[in-house]
Amino acid sequence: MSRLIRAVIDSRALRANLSRLRAAAPGRRVMAVVKANAYGHGLVPTALALSDADAFAVARIEEAVALRAAGVRSPIVLLEGVFDVSQLAEAAQLGLDLVIHDPLQLALLEEQLPAYRFVAWLKVDTGMNRLGFRPEEFPAALARLQALTVCVREVRLLTHLACSDERDAAVTQAQIERFATLARGTGLATSIANSAAILGTPGSHADWIRPGLALYGVSPFSGESAAQYGLVPAMTLETIVISTRSVPRGETVGYGGAWRAERESRVAIVAAGYGDGLPWSLPAGTSVMIAGERLPLVGRVSMDMIAVDVTGARQPVAVGARTVLWGAELPVEEMAASARTIPYELLCSISQRVPLVLG
Repeated sequence: MSRLIRAVIDSRALRANLSRLRAAAPGRRVMAVVKANAYGHGLVPTALALSDADAFAVARIEEAVALRAAGVRSPIVLLEGVFDVSQLAEAAQLGLDLVIHDPLQLALLEEQLPAYRFVAWLKVDTGMNRLGFRPEEFPAALARLQALTVCVREVRLLTHLACSDERDAAVTQAQIERFATLARGTGLATSIANSAAILGTPGSHADWIRPGLALYGVSPFSGESAAQYGLVPAMTLETIVISTRSVPRGETVGYGGAWRAERESRVAIVAAGYGDGLPWSLPAGTSVMIAGERLPLVGRVSMDMIAVDVTGARQPVAVGARTVLWGAELPVEEMAASARTIPYELLCSISQRVPLVLG
């Protein structure tokens, strides 16, 4: 390993997860969500690995710029749309598909009438109360968008589910039914399902599915593993032991003396900390994997280091020992649960100083 800490991205796992999600929603087109640096996996390499996806979805226009600069020619959907004339012009130049979720975006198209003809996704707010036209606003918004034949070559519909990761949530079915009522008779292509809905709510599959987290081999359901759904973790966050030391009984380790040795202990210092994206909130006892063995974190997470109690390790732990923070050997879902957060946050929090290595 040439770096102390690195995130190894398995492109084969990405492709396998895409195939698994296609199998879960046969016949549907796939809009692969690669926003937020592909959930920490690297925007461009992830998109190149997932070249078989029917389209990519990003949140910000800068992400679309990076994809086009890297040679990605697939359709790119701008999930938040555009907000001014310069962004509209740039979206046209890049050949992006636009999500329209606000009356101001409709007005922008009407006022500018750009020469480029967009695919426009009209977003309906069926209960998320975040972005989109409310059901009572939908007919008028659709009519305005369909009238813009000069700059809109196709209209599609989408909505976003608020509780799809909660099994049998009544609100999910209500949202699906509300959306179906609005879309009925329009003849337009539709999209509803995120990762959790793809795997847990077949009635949401519509024409397009929009997988995010599941593409990266992570379960969208709390308390359930990715392996249960045939998904393979695409990221291994790994580092090395940079020091080992003996800690006498009764002495403490790290800032604030948060952990005290109850016996003569051996502690390994590992090159990883909140400067790399680990949560400061990780409690003592959180598992990390050193030389293939689960061992407990002790003391507080520092900016650049964590301490691990290796007293009970089967084999002596030496400087340079490979340490896995999460990956196929130790699911990111487990560390997220320890930190009382969600896997999304851990993956997206990987800092810029952690190199991404495509495996």
